[in-house]
Amino acid sequence: MRSTRPNVLLILNDDMGYSDIGCYGGEIETPHLDRLAAGGLRFSQFYNTARCSPSRASLLTGLHPHQTGIGILTYDSGPEGYAGNLNQRCATIAEVLKPAGYRSYLSGKWHVSSNLVEPTDSWPMQRGFDDFFGTIIGAGSFYDPNTLTRRNQNAEHEARAPGFFYTDAISDEAVKFLRQHRDAHADKPFFQYVAYTAPHWPLHAHPEDIAKYKGRFDAGWDQLREQRLARLVASGILDAQWQLTARDPRQPPWTEAEHKAWLANCMEVYAAQIDRMDQGIGRILAALQDMGQLDDTLVIFLSDNGACAEDIPEGVTVDELVSKLMIARSHTRDGAVVRFGNTPDIAPGPEDTYQSYGQAWANLSNTPFRLYKHWTHEGGISTPLIFHWPAGIAQRGEVRHTPGYLPDIMATIVEVAQAAYPEQLGERDILPLEGHSLAGAFAADAPERPPMFWEHEGNAAMRDGRWKLVREYPKAWELYDMQADRTELHDLAAQQPERVARMAGQYQAWAQRAGVLPRDQVLALMRSQGVTQAFWEEE
Repeated sequence: MRSTRPNVLLILNDDMGYSDIGCYGGEIETPHLDRLAAGGLRFSQFYNTARCSPSRASLLTGLHPHQTGIGILTYDSGPEGYAGNLNQRCATIAEVLKPAGYRSYLSGKWHVSSNLVEPTDSWPMQRGFDDFFGTIIGAGSFYDPNTLTRRNQNAEHEARAPGFFYTDAISDEAVKFLRQHRDAHADKPFFQYVAYTAPHWPLHAHPEDIAKYKGRFDAGWDQLREQRLARLVASGILDAQWQLTARDPRQPPWTEAEHKAWLANCMEVYAAQIDRMDQGIGRILAALQDMGQLDDTLVIFLSDNGACAEDIPEGVTVDELVSKLMIARSHTRDGAVVRFGNTPDIAPGPEDTYQSYGQAWANLSNTPFRLYKHWTHEGGISTPLIFHWPAGIAQRGEVRHTPGYLPDIMATIVEVAQAAYPEQLGERDILPLEGHSLAGAFAADAPERPPMFWEHEGNAAMRDGRWKLVREYPKAWELYDMQADRTELHDLAAQQPERVARMAGQYQAWAQRAGVLPRDQVLALMRSQGVTQAFWEEE
């Protein structure tokens, strides 16, 4: 007889904005995510940690990124908290759930290990997972991804199979893991972590998915931002008093934009990436339904950071992308040369292209907020969050305004799984859990929670109740009333210097405890060690 502990299906996607999916106001067709939202809960004020690797480290461990060794990315950028490698002072969700009788599976992106080609104690199979298929690196071709791995063995040859596409492979492997679990371990609950790379660049998608969105974005980013905000307000996710931020001043009005057809095509391919992911989520949910386990599974969906405004390439050579960073291929599987760069003479989507969708569309994706991935303003850290668990959450289709952030996911899973967060694992001393369980918000919005803190590349923030202190490095602190002005349009720092000083003191105390170093010190250490910043780490 199986334990009464619920299964857990954790779905994370990559570089998607707050308002892209249908149930968060977007134009992209996501019927399966929308069904989860209609049958569960949407959280309106949940936050990630602004960047791929740090978010994954925090999500998996319930700690702050710097405490896990992933202060920036999976490259050595200085001292211990910036080593770029999941350290031994943290425990993953898989490691925490194992003593509670769970088996754990991972399909998709890992991106918390500095060694990309040889198994180490920071690889999935060494951190509690019973099976793994995916990539160790953080980005790459969807047709032929680097570092594709099965358990501890390189599996890049599997991408040579006819019709291989990484988003589909992630979904299909998740289904295989679930069915293997049913056949061999039906007496145990499972933790299935599905980590998509969609819609991270490059813009790769199936022609039939792209065709579905032909003309969908022709109205342009200005009009679509207004429409998205209206839908977010109508659905009860956002407050009507929160005003839309101005278009990014570095981008033209849509009416003045050049190459509109190509620009719209970029957004169509981006949408197709998310659409294909949602199709795969549908297959995973169908497998759970066939197993009779959907009602007893806590399904969690979220994104790892705000939308990405990077252009490809940006201050880096193709050789560096291919050989050093290992996030691209120079040639397709058929031997054609891959064409890099956001240029209107290259239509995105096929294997021989490598592009991103650009700043103006990222601004749309983060509607109604400003700034992007990397920054700790709302556009960089706000994510959709869906909880679906018919056996454990009675409410259907409701919105929760309780604030939360990534360390809370571990705390929530530990509570619902009736597991124990450890002080030690074997010989390893484990840092105390930083998260605050959201299970208390399942039935109704919970009272205010403990303060939340962020730092990435000097961009920093803390939120205490309705107040948010935030800084865009190297600028001064800004202060916002999240109850009256969540879109961060009215900086109150000059009017409330005492509150700024008090909150800045709280932030500094946290930063010291969590191992956060001043950005200037990190940059000096990198220079002294001869470390060259990757193009996405530039100020």
